[in-house]
Amino acid sequence: MSKVKTVMQKNSQLIIPLIALLAIVLFNVIRCVVIGNFSFFEIRLTENTNILSGNVINILKDASELAILAMGMTLVTSASRGQDISVGASAAIAGSVFVKILLANPANWGVIIIAILASCVVAMICGAFNGILVSIFKIQPMIATLILYTVGRSIAYWINGGATPTIAKDHPVLYLGGFFPGNPIPTPIFIVIICAIIFVLVLKFTNLGLYTQAVGINEKAAHLNGINPIKMKLLTFIILGVCVALAGVIRVSRLALINHETILLGVEMDAILAVAIGGNSLGGGKFKLSGSIIGAYVIEALTNTLYAMKVASTDVKAYKAIVIILIVVMGSPVVKKHTSRLWSKLFKKKEIPATAGASSSKGGM
Repeated sequence: MSKVKTVMQKNSQLIIPLIALLAIVLFNVIRCVVIGNFSFFEIRLTENTNILSGNVINILKDASELAILAMGMTLVTSASRGQDISVGASAAIAGSVFVKILLANPANWGVIIIAILASCVVAMICGAFNGILVSIFKIQPMIATLILYTVGRSIAYWINGGATPTIAKDHPVLYLGGFFPGNPIPTPIFIVIICAIIFVLVLKFTNLGLYTQAVGINEKAAHLNGINPIKMKLLTFIILGVCVALAGVIRVSRLALINHETILLGVEMDAILAVAIGGNSLGGGKFKLSGSIIGAYVIEALTNTLYAMKVASTDVKAYKAIVIILIVVMGSPVVKKHTSRLWSKLFKKKEIPATAGASSSKGGM
């Protein structure tokens, strides 16, 4: 029993995102029963192209960029006790560099790898810029990243020369946003899995997770214990930069073009919400990476559900905001505190009075 309790306490942060995901699934089951159509959960193998399709596949595929960004945003939130609101603009810059290199060179995998690395370097520079403002100049993260949020898409515009470059339909880079030949599963799903594995291995075999949480919980205490808060904050922003570049590459490969005005527009708020829905405190400190990943899929599942209900695209954000507010409030410290008290009252074992125990022993004698 004690082992079960320990496991539950260890994974308590996952309760909110898992309940949210389960609620969306149950809502869709009930909705499908009412309308008499279970096509929402149907997964089909297209005969002509031999690729998997359906709402479930779309959710897993479309949430890929958000899931990758949520991983990096989790580290930044934990260490800096704030959020980066420039990830969409930085992705526009990285995506513009990516496309520029692709179009200026022959279409082969060597060029694609170089273009990916170049976009990662550019996004890491953007992350380092934000990290320096936050760690060295002690500027609040949202204010510091507001600079790139404001000018980032203009920089992408200059890189593009004011155009909207498109990629040829037969370019192999499109496999990254779609399907590799002979593989029915969308490539972005595999990219998310690879990123998640890398994060898990890094957090398991290095002190990155421990140091990040220590800085977020108490920066002065961490410094007294030999941890450099400046380096840790800077490192988390640079790691987020790599995530931003990968998200930009996936989106460009999926659309076969780069539009500096619309690429990953508004993804900043979704990334922050994914972290919050994942049970992580937006005030920094302890984090659960798996919670943020689940949070990303919760947001995408909610969006997909609203579109399946024929909700107008202009109204989706409003409905999504209402549901997300409820989820975030459910995971707030105040609600958790009262829930914990109620839980303890309901399931607290009744103590046997000492006098009763004494009298029963006397009677037995």
